[in-house]
Amino acid sequence: MENETHLSIYRAARTIKRRENTLYNALRSIHEDSIFVAEIAQLWPQLPLLANLRCGLWYSPKFHATCYFKSTDGHTNNCSFNTSRLNLHVAQLAGQKGGCFIVDSTRKGKRFPDSMSKTIPIWTCVLNRSILNYMNKMHNSGMLMEGEPTTSDQHVGSTREVFCDWDCSLHLPLWVSQTEKAVIEDRLEEWTKQLDESGADIASLASCMRKPLRPLWISQKTVIWLNEVPDHDSWDFTPIILVSASSSNGIIQHSTTSEFSWNYIPGAGDDEESWARGLSPNLFWNHAYDIINSGPEICNQKVADVVEKDRVYRAQRGQVAPQVIIKPPKFLESSNHIAHVNPLLSTDILSLTIDRKPTDEDCAISWLGSTNLAVGTSQFAAKLSNIDCILNCDGESIPVRLQDSEAYMHLPIVNSKLDRISFLSNLPLAVNFAKLNISKGRTLLVCCQNGEDTSVCVCLAILISLFSDEGSFDDGKSFNETRITKWEMRRRLVYICKFSPTARPSRGNLKQVFHFLSGGRVGSV
Repeated sequence: MENETHLSIYRAARTIKRRENTLYNALRSIHEDSIFVAEIAQLWPQLPLLANLRCGLWYSPKFHATCYFKSTDGHTNNCSFNTSRLNLHVAQLAGQKGGCFIVDSTRKGKRFPDSMSKTIPIWTCVLNRSILNYMNKMHNSGMLMEGEPTTSDQHVGSTREVFCDWDCSLHLPLWVSQTEKAVIEDRLEEWTKQLDESGADIASLASCMRKPLRPLWISQKTVIWLNEVPDHDSWDFTPIILVSASSSNGIIQHSTTSEFSWNYIPGAGDDEESWARGLSPNLFWNHAYDIINSGPEICNQKVADVVEKDRVYRAQRGQVAPQVIIKPPKFLESSNHIAHVNPLLSTDILSLTIDRKPTDEDCAISWLGSTNLAVGTSQFAAKLSNIDCILNCDGESIPVRLQDSEAYMHLPIVNSKLDRISFLSNLPLAVNFAKLNISKGRTLLVCCQNGEDTSVCVCLAILISLFSDEGSFDDGKSFNETRITKWEMRRRLVYICKFSPTARPSRGNLKQVFHFLSGGRVGSV
């Protein structure tokens, strides 16, 4: 009887929580927080606005770019600098524009997610140190950096001035303890060495960086005197302004307007698979007025209509258009009170893409140097005319118009979170397909649903298996003569990220690629 009582209390608590975490509450909270983000962005309108994937992408209708800094890289006693997520395009953009904003949020009841408290500060510090190492190396060798004046005395003077002013210290927010700061500082030299040896294009970064990078933190609790906002160019550093979008009290707050009553959810944009019901940030902002003004009672139906219309729109144009299926949570399936509960239902979609209008920029693919190899999304693969062959790693096949029927291969590779061996079993077929076509001088596009994970990992396996360290096709000769290490794999991944800045391969997929590469030689086709 006691167990039944505890079960009933647990079930009641979960039901109450899900009633509060409704789709309308999440979207209304995001909409309210986006007003704060817009106000902060207007303080320095010249600076580009970036979204930290995936949560940050919900908090503005328009971003200049995206980035991917993981909170797990900044967890207490487990901080790291990950060469798989260098985000060099962020530093280059900040260097060119004089700074940038990065938007993110968290549900954990903190003012800032760990990605902002530690991951990004570590990243800025390591990049600053690596840039200084490069400038020292150029100075000692007497070489001029791109964009430097040609007069030797002028060059020496400007370089010395940069040496004196270049800040390589670690800047952390006040809430990070001195003990943890000391632990991080002890590893900075190790991380900088890893970056220096990774093959990252520090030269291009140094050429566009006039001042060292430094993070600044702004949340809804930050006090800003509007008549004393400094010009971003007046600082002696390049500001990376970290904007935490949501209120940080961690408590669901009840709010009432003249029309509707709703509950505010901090960090509502986080973990979109659990609440968004197939809605993407772009779809939301295209229909934000109608969705918000529909009210809590018909919000779910409104969102379902929007998602379905978008799916039909894609399907009619031969684009990837997965059917959205909604399943009730298990603990409610056996309940007799489903009709009286308005729970937040989950979707069985494996991976949601960022829906964007097809622009020239979206249709572009990332060519990996002069390798004849490209990585991109399956959504636009059928529209490309400069591709000879397509290796589609998406779950669904796509309509293609290629002259050779054998120039298309569909390998429905499942993410490592759902299938631990799907990657490993499909990689031999992928590499052999690439070998057959690239050896004939054909161009090859490797695509997946978002062009950021699966296709990147497949390209990594192909590059290491079939190309030399200099990036020339050698039919697997270099691979068969060397033993691949994790460090070598990271170096090749950095090479891919140089041409495809949105690449964000998952750890599980990279693990399977390494197991494949450790397995031996490239066989004949």
